[in-house]
Amino acid sequence: MRSVGTVLVLVVLATVVATFARRWRMPAPSLLVVAGLAVALLPGTPRIGISPDVIGLVVLPPLLYASAEEISWRELRLVWRPVAVLAVGLVLASAAAVGAVASLVTPLPWQSALVLGAILASTDPVAVTALGRRLALPPRAKALVQAESLFNDATSLVLFKVAVGVAVASGTVHWQGAGGEFALLAGGGTLVGAVLAGLVALIRRRTEDPVLETVITLVTPYAAYVLAEAAGTSGVTSVVVAGVVLGGQGDKLTDARIRLHLHAVSGTVVFLLESVVFSLIGLALPAQVQALTAADRAWPLYTCAIAATLVGVRLLWLAPLSVLMQRRGGAGRVGWRVPVVLTWAGTRGVVPLAAALSLPATAADGTALTERPLVLVLTTSVVVLTLVVQGFTLAPVVRRSGVALEPDHTEREEAAARHELAGAGLRRLEELVEGEAVPEEVLDRLHGSLSARLASAHDRLREAGGESARESADGVYRQLRRDLITAEADELQRLYDDHRISDTTRRKLQRSLDLEETRLAGP
Repeated sequence: MRSVGTVLVLVVLATVVATFARRWRMPAPSLLVVAGLAVALLPGTPRIGISPDVIGLVVLPPLLYASAEEISWRELRLVWRPVAVLAVGLVLASAAAVGAVASLVTPLPWQSALVLGAILASTDPVAVTALGRRLALPPRAKALVQAESLFNDATSLVLFKVAVGVAVASGTVHWQGAGGEFALLAGGGTLVGAVLAGLVALIRRRTEDPVLETVITLVTPYAAYVLAEAAGTSGVTSVVVAGVVLGGQGDKLTDARIRLHLHAVSGTVVFLLESVVFSLIGLALPAQVQALTAADRAWPLYTCAIAATLVGVRLLWLAPLSVLMQRRGGAGRVGWRVPVVLTWAGTRGVVPLAAALSLPATAADGTALTERPLVLVLTTSVVVLTLVVQGFTLAPVVRRSGVALEPDHTEREEAAARHELAGAGLRRLEELVEGEAVPEEVLDRLHGSLSARLASAHDRLREAGGESARESADGVYRQLRRDLITAEADELQRLYDDHRISDTTRRKLQRSLDLEETRLAGP
């Protein structure tokens, strides 16, 4: 009962803090970590331990899946080469640099320093996605940061397993089997996730019950994770691949009513899980610090040195890569702003914490791993430091860099797309009028509504509301309007395929069409 009460208190605390974060326009993960730290330092606060099974099995799959669903297929195809470089090369470089620095400035032996480097080598998809939702980054830059954080876990997992084997067995590094293990984790996880996504897509195409569809969607990330782990591959990679595949064809699997229902339910689940897990990170740090010995009192200095190493290595990798991407993209002037923003967006979060918590407490010979508490504290403190410092300053860095899309740009793109959709609806209406007899009253309503939307889009205003109609003509109107919405949805997809609008605009306008189609269905 005590654990249940603790969870309920965490949910209430996290919900309140996240609500104020949205009102104050502050990054919710950063504010939640600060709130967790503040609560943990209050006198009488019980010590809260975090189970690696809870983080790895209960929390991670749905959050990873939600992050993967937000990836744009179109942008992912454009950035897969730099993503592959970062997901492998940058992870290896970060692990080596952190391991070297940790072995020099901390009391950790080189084996444990290597473990720490492997844990902190990869950016966290949950934190990156949560922090990046409110930033108006260019589509390609946003896709690069999110895709890197999603696909670099296989590399860090291989490094972590090798490093843990060295630390536990006190042996030498065996890199011969690392390549095969990477292929097993990444390739096997990709295969399991893709096969499961195909099966789920077949089921969802034949499902018209919103409740059943919701259950299938909520179970999918857990099924991908459990099946992959049971097969000895990467559960994280499996969940990511399933989310990317299903997220790219979500509009084709269900109708508007079910999509709105899924959006509401999944949004609530993700909000609660993110709120609780980020507050838990702050709550756990003070209790972990209490487990340290007197020889580890300089852990704040160690944390700053490791965090600075991660930022420095990331900038050294991203600067030349960004120059190459800008030149290939035809940029007339190559600037420093893009690599700085991409560097500052690479935060650590839930995944490194789960890896650190899974460290065994004893070595192969049964002796205790005395370095484990320091590794755990350094991991959590680096996560807290990046979430707080980079999280609170990321938006100002993006604004001052000039990389962010201007609000006028987004409004113009959306208004132009709405204009195109309304024009497609009018053209479809003319085709329907020529082919069948339509009551004059219905025709006037449809034509008036679409004409109003054309004028509204031209003036960059929101969609105008329709007038009420007589009940006798209501059925005809609804049927024809649904037909026009289908034509507008096809036009929306064409605009996206022709690179005339971003994925963010496409999702927003598709949701508007879904809302209108659902309203036409009536109670």
